Amino acid sequence: MSKLLRSISALGAVLFALAGLAACGGVAGDAVVSVNGTQITKTAFDHWMSVAASSSALSAGEKPIVPEPPTYTACIAHLKATAPKPAKGQKAPSEAQLKAECEQQYKSLQTEVLGFLISSEWVLGEASHLNVKVSDDQVKKEFTKIKTEEFPKAAEFEKFLKSSGQTVSDLLLRVKLNMLSSRIQKQIVKTKSKVTKAQIAKYYNENKSKYGTPEKRNVKIVLTKTEAAADSAKAEVESSKDFAAVAKKDSIDPTSKANGGLLTEVVKGEEEKALSEAIFSAKKNVLGGPVKTPFGYYIYEVVSITPGTQEKLSQVESTIKQQLISTGEQSTLSKFVKEFKKRWQAKTECRSGYTVADCKGYKAPKTKAGAASSVE
Repeated sequence: MSKLLRSISALGAVLFALAGLAACGGVAGDAVVSVNGTQITKTAFDHWMSVAASSSALSAGEKPIVPEPPTYTACIAHLKATAPKPAKGQKAPSEAQLKAECEQQYKSLQTEVLGFLISSEWVLGEASHLNVKVSDDQVKKEFTKIKTEEFPKAAEFEKFLKSSGQTVSDLLLRVKLNMLSSRIQKQIVKTKSKVTKAQIAKYYNENKSKYGTPEKRNVKIVLTKTEAAADSAKAEVESSKDFAAVAKKDSIDPTSKANGGLLTEVVKGEEEKALSEAIFSAKKNVLGGPVKTPFGYYIYEVVSITPGTQEKLSQVESTIKQQLISTGEQSTLSKFVKEFKKRWQAKTECRSGYTVADCKGYKAPKTKAGAASSVE
């Protein structure tokens, strides 16, 4: 819950006083962004830049400073005042280096804040489109619950407001949009919560191996380079010579040879095809082979068999149902989010100097190497 009150998140956060009057199109007046005709004002942008700077400063234990382009005077002065003394033989950062650092800080905060303001407007617009609503009383109740959990003492809450630069209205609106986001999600996936018995049975029949264990066999083997050598090894075992002794003497497979020719818990398909088929068609304690493979010739003897298990459909029906529901919901949400972003990005116009990835017609800037980089 603390994340809800302490951070600016792009999609789950709430909008402050985003706007002035709706316009017919374009970015009007002192606005920095227009979302479907609703203007996000420079005042709202500046407010949330202060909030973001406060959040960043709190985590670093510093005084909040909002870098202000184009000169970044206050930011540069702050960096000079707080910079550690250069090590012996090293120079202090130049004015240009400090300005570049301030510009980077500004771009980072700007991207965060614009992402927050734009996506907040998207969620409010989508909620209106889908007729998803929450009442003021519901918002206040949820807010009170969160505040009580996070700040049991009133003084702690007042301290938080002061340090974060936020108002109660900001936080109420954050809660409102989180509630709207949750309800939008529920409305989008509700049809995927219905799974039929036929769908469950189909999934079970197509994925039976997931609900059981395969048969396992312990088998003794000898691998030789030639068929004649395999026949010779087989004759020795048939003449009552110990299989382990023959394996250690004649086998060219180092793994099984060291273990007297024994391979444990072999599953069908695990070994080379011809050998696997021979092993799993063999009877217990019956010497078989030679079997030709790309690795050489095998003789083998199955010494024990552990039957496989299979859970009944009735035993896993509930599990499969929940899995199908979850998969269906995730697929539906992924499709919705993709369409949601595309639809609302087309309605989002940004003033020059305030362009981020959510703006219509956005093109990622080129890096020095000429590669495109995107802002998340």
